[in-house]
Amino acid sequence: MQILLPPGWAAPIGYANGIAAAAGRIVFIAGQVGWNARQEFESADIVPQFEQALKNVLVVLKQAGGKATHICRMTAYCCDKPAYLAARGSLGAIWREQMGAHYPAMSMIFVADLLDSPGKIELEATAVLPGP
Repeated sequence: MQILLPPGWAAPIGYANGIAAAAGRIVFIAGQVGWNARQEFESADIVPQFEQALKNVLVVLKQAGGKATHICRMTAYCCDKPAYLAARGSLGAIWREQMGAHYPAMSMIFVADLLDSPGKIELEATAVLPGP
């Protein structure tokens, strides 16, 4: 995997502008919200929901034989921008705990609502696992 940073561009913080991945097994992970395996929200707060949603992404990826460093792209949908901005430090700590220093190409999209209530954040990802 190659992190793409055009010459003269400032390094982004918390994401990559682009990633080039060699051909391999592509894994598409549907939007994961912050509920447990029984589809029950244990909290209505964004921090524990983000932590659980990220864990859910990684559990699905593990099922395909992948790991966090195989994620090339992640999109986050959030319906509470003030809560997200207030929690950035905590969310960053959770990220580093689960993802280490791996930062894929990312987009953060603020939306009016999520399908699953009381969901505050949803994460979807694309990973490329090494070929045989």
